Amino acid sequence: MSAQPHAKFWRFPVYRADSAEEGGNGMHRPSPETSHCRRPRISISWKLFAYLTLFTTFILIVVWVFQIGLLNYFYRQSKYRELDDAEKSLSQVLEQNPDQLEERIGQLSDKYVACIRVYRLRWTGSRGYAETLATSPDVSSGCLIHSSMNETYLTYLYKQAVGNGGEYTVLVSRDDQDDSSNSNNAYTLPSRPSLPGVPTWRRLLSSETVLRANVITTGGDSGGTVYMILINAEMVPLNATVQTLKTQFWVIAVILLCGAVTLAILISRNISVPIEKMNTAAKRLAKGDYNADFAVNGYREVMELSDSLTQAADALSQNDTLQKELIANISHDLRTPLTMIVGYSEVMRDIPGENTPENVQVIIDETKRLSDLVNDLLDLSKLQAGTRKPKPEVFSLSDTVRSVMSRYSKLTERDGYRIEIDIDQDVDVRADRTMLLQVIYNLINNAVNYTGEDKLVRVTQRTLRDSGKVRISVTDSGEGIAPDQIPLIWDRYYKVDKVHRRAMIGTGLGLSIVKLILEAHQATYGVESKQGKGSTFWFEMNIVRDGRGNTPGSV
Repeated sequence: MSAQPHAKFWRFPVYRADSAEEGGNGMHRPSPETSHCRRPRISISWKLFAYLTLFTTFILIVVWVFQIGLLNYFYRQSKYRELDDAEKSLSQVLEQNPDQLEERIGQLSDKYVACIRVYRLRWTGSRGYAETLATSPDVSSGCLIHSSMNETYLTYLYKQAVGNGGEYTVLVSRDDQDDSSNSNNAYTLPSRPSLPGVPTWRRLLSSETVLRANVITTGGDSGGTVYMILINAEMVPLNATVQTLKTQFWVIAVILLCGAVTLAILISRNISVPIEKMNTAAKRLAKGDYNADFAVNGYREVMELSDSLTQAADALSQNDTLQKELIANISHDLRTPLTMIVGYSEVMRDIPGENTPENVQVIIDETKRLSDLVNDLLDLSKLQAGTRKPKPEVFSLSDTVRSVMSRYSKLTERDGYRIEIDIDQDVDVRADRTMLLQVIYNLINNAVNYTGEDKLVRVTQRTLRDSGKVRISVTDSGEGIAPDQIPLIWDRYYKVDKVHRRAMIGTGLGLSIVKLILEAHQATYGVESKQGKGSTFWFEMNIVRDGRGNTPGSV
């Protein structure tokens, strides 16, 4: 096929072909996160301005609809309610006290600015007669009752009211009228009546008017007195009012929109400016600048976010510092035994007669220390990852504490340390015995490393009968810990004096392991310390039964 001279070429995205291991089908496509990040973002200032503008527009629409669009409707409904109230009041007077009819008509006419007339209807044979009982003054120009009411139209209104359940309302507007008088079409359009002998409505009306006719019967439906109440109220033209409201509306609209802009600017300064400042500080923090300042002024939520970010920055800074110290300390603790192992091995190899049991024992001790350090690191990692779970069993905690003491016999004999045990009674607990043994061992190691010149360590067990728990306490007579340092001592390799020294026994990771094991058992733990008077590390476990076989709560 020949090439088309004006062929259209569609441009497709070019994907990089990767290995099957990297992308199942060998095609590399941009991730949804990358695509999302490329979308245009709208600042909070513009969003706030848009929301306020939409809300202002909604308010203006509501005001326009109810104050201008539906003004005539609500005005007419109000007039109709006034006619209803007047008719009910006159009906009560006719039922209860007809002598006050004249007075009541005058009151209602003044109150509602309406013309009112009441007829008493009677019949002689088939012909009906209307007797006027009371009439209000003419309070409006072109009143239908005073200027155009006659027998023909009165008969028409009576028939319409009776046929409509006793009430008939006609609303006449100047726009509905013409100058013609057609007697053949007298009853066709009740809203535009043009009856013989009745002048056209246009000559009588200066505005829209409403005429209400009510037919009521007092003294019972059969043999009672029939009355017809006519009420004519003028509907004031609202064109000028509507025009005024329109002018006011546009002025109010401009004011509200300007107010929305001003309010958006003020609010955005108190919201977006602090957020932008914190965002800049967060970017600095992401680059490793832990001195980023998140302190801002603003609303309560913004200030709480600022405090949280400040705490996070401090925590990251401490974690970074501890991580560096951890690497340095582990490197030191690994290098020291390795150096001694290499040194003593070279001496035994190169110098005749140095292959002594003492040198071999040094190598064995350093190898054991190195093995303990690696094992502690592995235990710490497993506990932090949650892969090492407690395996609870019921055992004697008191016997476990006593068994630990056998490990320190050489230390007490050779170096003069005194480890005293005070157990009030034997108790059983439910826990992982191996883990709890490790806790007690590490707490005693920590006390040995930091006790005072008297080299005294006290291990105490006390039964807390009120709570059904047992407390194990390990006390040393060292220099103590400052109050602000106590929350940090459970961190790996944390040193109160900030000077890393090789532990006499243990690896320096003991307290971190203790914390993780006790938290895995949901046990309570803590430390009490006074500078210059030593420290007491303790933990509490629930008692299963005491030495007499009693369970907590039993007598």
